[in-house]
Parts: sequence; C-alpha cells; structure tokens
Amino acid sequence: MKDFFSELSSDISQLGYNKPIAFSGKVNRFDGNIIQCDGFPANVGTLCKVQVSHSMSVTAEIIGFNNGQNILSLYESGSQIKVGALVTTLDEGSQILVSDHLLGRVIDALGNPLDKAALPKTTEKWPLKGTQTNPLLKTPIDTPLDVGVRAINSLVSVGRGQRIGIIAGSGVGKSVLLGMMSKYTTADVVVVGLIGERGREVGAFVRSVLNSESKSKTCIVAVPADRSPLLRIRGADRATAIAEYFRAKGKHVLLIMDSLTRVAHAQREIGLALGEQATAKGYPPSVISLLPKLIERSGTGEVHEGSITAFYTVLADGDDANDPVVDTSRAILDGHILLSRSQTQLGIYPAIDVPLSVSRVMNEITDSKHQEYSRLFKKYLSLYMENRDLILMGGYESGQDEELDLAISLWPKLREHIEQAENTKSNFESSIQSLTEIFESN
Repeated sequence: MKDFFSELSSDISQLGYNKPIAFSGKVNRFDGNIIQCDGFPANVGTLCKVQVSHSMSVTAEIIGFNNGQNILSLYESGSQIKVGALVTTLDEGSQILVSDHLLGRVIDALGNPLDKAALPKTTEKWPLKGTQTNPLLKTPIDTPLDVGVRAINSLVSVGRGQRIGIIAGSGVGKSVLLGMMSKYTTADVVVVGLIGERGREVGAFVRSVLNSESKSKTCIVAVPADRSPLLRIRGADRATAIAEYFRAKGKHVLLIMDSLTRVAHAQREIGLALGEQATAKGYPPSVISLLPKLIERSGTGEVHEGSITAFYTVLADGDDANDPVVDTSRAILDGHILLSRSQTQLGIYPAIDVPLSVSRVMNEITDSKHQEYSRLFKKYLSLYMENRDLILMGGYESGQDEELDLAISLWPKLREHIEQAENTKSNFESSIQSLTEIFESN
C-alpha cells in the first residue's frame, strides 16, 4: 500500500498539476472526539473535512497514525459522525497567510476574523511551526524595552528579545497587567495570543486594547476555553508565527501569550488521547517537549531582523509555584515575574512580588547605578514585608535595627513606586527617575 501511494504521488508530480490533490478515506471508528479512518497520504497537522450530511461537514486535524489508519481529532465536539463518513483533505496546515493587514484585527486559530470584517486577501505565507535558526547568528540582547509599567521598567528591566514568564494564581490582576503592557509598550508591533481564556475575559481584553492608541499596531489571536485542544495549540503557534513574520521584516515585536499553561493542558488532552503515559501531575512527555519548541521561537533575530520580546503567563494552580509547567517554563525562560496574592490583599496593583521576580538580562541592559538602586529597593521591601506583622502588632521598637528602621521609613515611597493605576503610563526614563529619587532624597 505504501509503494502504491509513493508511485501515485510521483505520477501526480510528473503531470505538473498545480492544484492540491484531495485524498480521502472513510470513518471506521469514532469515540466522540477521536476519529479513525482509512489511511491516505497526509502529514500530522493536515486539516480535513468530515462529511456529516449531504450539505454539512465538520473540520478535523490529523494527529497521528495507527496500523495504517489515520487518527484525527475534531475541532467541534458533539458532531454527529457516522461509520463510513467521508474524510477529505482540505489543507496541509503547515503555512498561514500573513500581512500588515492583521494589525488592528482579531482572528481565531484558523485565521478567520472574529471582528465581523473580512480580511484583505494576501499571498504572503509563513510556516505555522516556524523555522529553526542558528543560535550563534542571533543578535545579543543589549537594549531595554519600555513596557510602560514602572515596577517592571525599573526593578525587573526587560530587554528587546527577552523571554519572560508571568507566574500567577487566579484573580491577582494578571490580565490587567497584560493589558497595560499591550497599550503602553514602545514595541513596533504587539501580538497577543489569548489561549484558553474565558470568553468574557477575551471580550473585555479586546475592547480595552483595541480602543486605545495601540490598536494600529496590535494583532490578537483569540481561542477561548471551550474550543478544541487542537485549536488552542494552533492558536499559540499562529500567534508566534505572526510575531516571527514581523520580526523578519525588521520590527521589534512584543508577544504576549496568555496562557502557556492552557497550551500545556491542551497538549495533555491530545497526548492522553493518543495513549501517552502520564507522568508528573498527569502531564505526558509531549507536554514537556512542546514548551521549549514554542518558547525558543521567540527572542532576537539575525543581524538584519528585529526581535520578539515575549511574555508568557504561567498559571500556578492553587498558588503552587512548583507545578511541572511552572518549573519547566522557569528553566527555559530568561526570567520571571511573580504576582503575589498577599499584595493584592494589601490593595497593591500591579501585584508584582519584586524580591522574588528576576530578569536574567537586567545587568546587561542597565547601568551600575540603576542596578544598585534596584538591589536596595528589593532589600528594603523584603525586609519590611518579612517584619510587617511584627510591626503592626507593636512588637518592634524603633532603634533596635537600623536597617529595619530605614525600611519602615521608606515603606510609603516603596509602595508608591510599585503601585500604578491601570490607565496610567510610566515610560522607562521616568521609571528610573522615580527609583533614583527614593534613595537620593534621603
């Protein structure tokens, strides 16, 4: 059978037939989401249509092979699939259409517009899974990126081309922080991947960002939580591919992926459906291999290219910062920002836990004075927070510890520095000036 298909493909190529050839087979097994059909030549990731009735079909994607049979997963659950239903190839699914017309638009995982306006036709394409680059050809990270958030600019400074994680539990202001960065950054292009989020939250985020001045440079790829796990993974890949396209054009891109954990959950569903063995907390090995492949696509480009500065949100389930996805991501990324529930209880937003947040490239993009003041800020903030309960209970008397006394006197200024209203922008220069004034005025 394999020789037959090889000969058929060779004969077709010799004909010089330009239109794609549609192969097909018939369903012989279906368990509610996973379809098994007759084998035909197609790659993993190929999109197919499955005939439901004479006038209706649904879309599925090939996810593997088994004993000469093709295994597909449906994009729409609850479809009425019958044994013998025709499965026909639609698209190899390896290339996506890209252009500058994506800016200011909201699309889904398949590139369809969600904002009720047609996308202009284009012939430009980019590989959905990206292309491998020589790491030695990538330019170094040597320039800070202004994200418009005072605490990040001054205390966890981010460089162009850096990959950084935002680690947070639920309800600590993660979406608000992402919205602020999307609106206030100085990056040339902003690409946002809203993967596996609540539909209400997707709508609120889109309205907030696309009603701001940054609309003309922002593209949003939205795949809500009720969509197929394959669509969630494809949405993450599409957002990254769009960012790669603009980087290749020499643009400095800010890529925001919310959230990396939902992508991992989607791959877990697919891996378990294919029979993979679950390991730590139910995650199969394919999840651990997916994360570095996705993250390594961002970063700096070659000399003639721009950069992709990427923020990946990682959900710490139950505020567990040692979750397998959190651990794996933290090891791959160039730093992390931890959002603290205790600070939200104090009414401090954005709730960035400065002492536990790290930027691995900060020393390469900032001067020694900035670094020194940043270390002092973290030292006195940590000292105050550790002794806060003792101070409030009246168990500490002034004069017992000189450094703690200084931390207590600085606390109002420290708090004022890390607090920032959602509708307020703080550029990089003013953020550094604010940090400097805390220590030079004493």
